[in-house]
Amino acid sequence: MARTWRTVAVVLVITMLAGGCRGSTPGEVEPFRPGWSAVALPPPAGPPGRLVLRDVAACAGRWFAVGAVRAADGATRPAAWASTDARTWTALAVTGTSHYGRQNILYAAACRDGRLAAIGSKVGGVHGNPRVSTWAQADEGRLAEVPTPFERFGGPEAVNVARMVGGPPGWLIVGNRVRGAAVWLSADATEFELVDGASELASDARGRTWVFDAVATTQGWLAVGAVRHTGRTTPEPVAWASGDGRTWRRLDVPVAGGSGELQRVATVDGVPVAVGLSDGRFGAWRAGGDGWARVGRFGTVTGPGLPSVRGVAVAGDRLVVAVVDGSGHELWTSTDHGGSWRRIVAPLGTARLDGDSGIAVATAGDRLLLAVDDAGGATMWLTGIH
Repeated sequence: MARTWRTVAVVLVITMLAGGCRGSTPGEVEPFRPGWSAVALPPPAGPPGRLVLRDVAACAGRWFAVGAVRAADGATRPAAWASTDARTWTALAVTGTSHYGRQNILYAAACRDGRLAAIGSKVGGVHGNPRVSTWAQADEGRLAEVPTPFERFGGPEAVNVARMVGGPPGWLIVGNRVRGAAVWLSADATEFELVDGASELASDARGRTWVFDAVATTQGWLAVGAVRHTGRTTPEPVAWASGDGRTWRRLDVPVAGGSGELQRVATVDGVPVAVGLSDGRFGAWRAGGDGWARVGRFGTVTGPGLPSVRGVAVAGDRLVVAVVDGSGHELWTSTDHGGSWRRIVAPLGTARLDGDSGIAVATAGDRLLLAVDDAGGATMWLTGIH
């Protein structure tokens, strides 16, 4: 195994150097070219298989990565790792209690006070729908599946379960149901309450709502997404604020005569900044005393794939986002709350990600962790950012 990792590291470093030689396009700010170091993940206990990476998170001096192990016959089992420095990692004990939980791929990670929680799923059942489970870290460090009634996340009203976030108010999951945007609330990540059909949050006569992401704020929760207004064929960006996660207030977000949607959100120096699609490019919106304003655009969304913002992380006044632009993946950074953007040269160039892939970022202090899972396998990289 050690020799295999060394071989992979050498190949990827060569790829990194090749990607680093790519110049900027005319009119583009010179890209930021950090010195990336490959990070190895130890295989979890149990049968061997390909490591699957889907998300990373950091809080309170702890780093986490989640995904799965996929055997040669396609069978999967959930996997998670932890670190105190983002360089040396330990595979966590993961305990599934349900039939599908023991096959979960963990795809969304969140942490609070140095403790991990996650969402996982596995397609199954007579209709082939995702069977969703949530996971919480116990005192001894083990990540355990939380026993949950099937219709809490699934059932005939289910559409998707998207992201999880932890913060001072507790834990929040965002997703979508037949009635539109919905959330799930928990004080400790072990028992989630579904809030479905909430006024302003759910769809209504104005149009169909869709929520992508959320973040904890000093006032409670802020969620972001899109609304497809009745009579329109394109989505428009929207945000929601709540003090308790049950009662929501819809916030107008400007769109310049076209379409847009907010796909990720973070707070930078206490200022909410959302990133998403904006009239054929990626765009950023900032919340302020006068409401939301569109403040910057970057990148392109050309190519045959579906463009999306896959990850967002904050280090001091620096915002880092990972995007899939239709042709490949890219990293971008802003140090002025989304007003201007600079591309970060990624260690793997801009390899295309297919549907069964992932890219995620996490930050702590002046360190940036990147996880990429594509046709070349699952890899993690670490660099300093200043």
